[in-house]
Amino acid sequence: MTPSSSALHRLIQDCTAQVGIIGLGYVGLPLAVTTAAKGYRVIGFDVDPAKMAMLDRGENYIEAVSAGVLASVSANGRFQWTTDFHKLAECQVIIICVPTPLTRQREPDLSFVRKTAESIARNMRPGTLVVLESTTYPGTTAEVLTPILETSGLKHGTDFFTAFSPEREDPGNATYRTANIPKVVAGDGPEAGQLVAAFYERVVDRVVQVANTRTAEAVKITENIFRAVNIALVNELKQIYDAMGIDVWDVIDAAATKPFGYMPFYPGPGLGGHCIPIDPFYLTWKAREFDISTRFIELAGEVNMKMPDYVISKLRKAIDRQSGKGLKGSRILLVGMSYKKNVSDMRESPSAKIMETLLSEGANVDFMDPHVPVIPPMREHPGLKGRTALPPSSLPGYSCDAVLISTDHDAIDYGAFLKLNVPVIDARNAMARRGLHSELIVKA
Repeated sequence: MTPSSSALHRLIQDCTAQVGIIGLGYVGLPLAVTTAAKGYRVIGFDVDPAKMAMLDRGENYIEAVSAGVLASVSANGRFQWTTDFHKLAECQVIIICVPTPLTRQREPDLSFVRKTAESIARNMRPGTLVVLESTTYPGTTAEVLTPILETSGLKHGTDFFTAFSPEREDPGNATYRTANIPKVVAGDGPEAGQLVAAFYERVVDRVVQVANTRTAEAVKITENIFRAVNIALVNELKQIYDAMGIDVWDVIDAAATKPFGYMPFYPGPGLGGHCIPIDPFYLTWKAREFDISTRFIELAGEVNMKMPDYVISKLRKAIDRQSGKGLKGSRILLVGMSYKKNVSDMRESPSAKIMETLLSEGANVDFMDPHVPVIPPMREHPGLKGRTALPPSSLPGYSCDAVLISTDHDAIDYGAFLKLNVPVIDARNAMARRGLHSELIVKA
């Protein structure tokens, strides 16, 4: 190892390295708290002053983070936060956890990564390890991150080192959290590989080191494409079996009894979250550089993107059968705004697309979600910002033309919807799984 990497390795080994984590969202805040709890001093960076204000008040805005641990590492000085990126100069390990969305043309938008790298380059000191955790296409670390950091005048592999370690957070999963999810790591060069492995070995239970950053970047995209393709398959099967009068949920439950060669995936109103709806398009975009078409992946994307329209078509037919009305002027109760049960995360939520489409067709839409009292700002759905949830206490006496279950949170009284005596369009099989049956229920 070079003198610079040897010195940094010692700081990492004895937990005296100052760690900077950029982006205190669903990935960055859990990582910051976990890293601080393992003994490192951590500075969290974010451009959102609202998050800083919440942390200043001792408020925890990420469900996966233990409020007790957050309070503990804050009180003992292990975790601080700031919007002042000049303090990156104090850090020997810098981890990037910023969004990597798509453009309107569904191409990779690395603007957050680039801007973050530029901030690091302006403030970085010799002897620094920079790790990218944001999901991206193979080649980003070496082709985008490292060259921007070299504009600092420091030399990669001598003065600073870059690595990639894909985030694997699963919001709402009470079993697997940051510390016990195996961590895939790779360095851009052998010394960077040793450094990034040494760091994460102090933070998580298991580190899986791969050959290079392109491999590590491909690992995360492969994981999410696997889910996207299989979800698209069951979404397509749902439509086929529905036309045949077959309940796809019964089919999946029965198939899942096979102890080998089958893994159950479940249909829904579309894909949500920051990873699965987006990551496959990063690979399809990169594949064009090699003159390779990704027909299978793109077809899965098309199927999943059309699912909100399929659910709305079921809703439209149900209202027409019940009252002879169209969507225009009808009142719809949309149940669940977050993309996944029991979380507040609305990134890429199909519920938002459904609500926006219903409103555009002249429907009146209320929503109920115990985890989303107010719809937050969203780049892709700015018109929904600020809408407030209907409280469950208002259901007695509430009147609507249909209920649409888009997200099946546990903390909801599903039996109350049957008392409204209107069609209940169930895109999650929530009613049947709770033993609720009625001619008013329409599986979608």
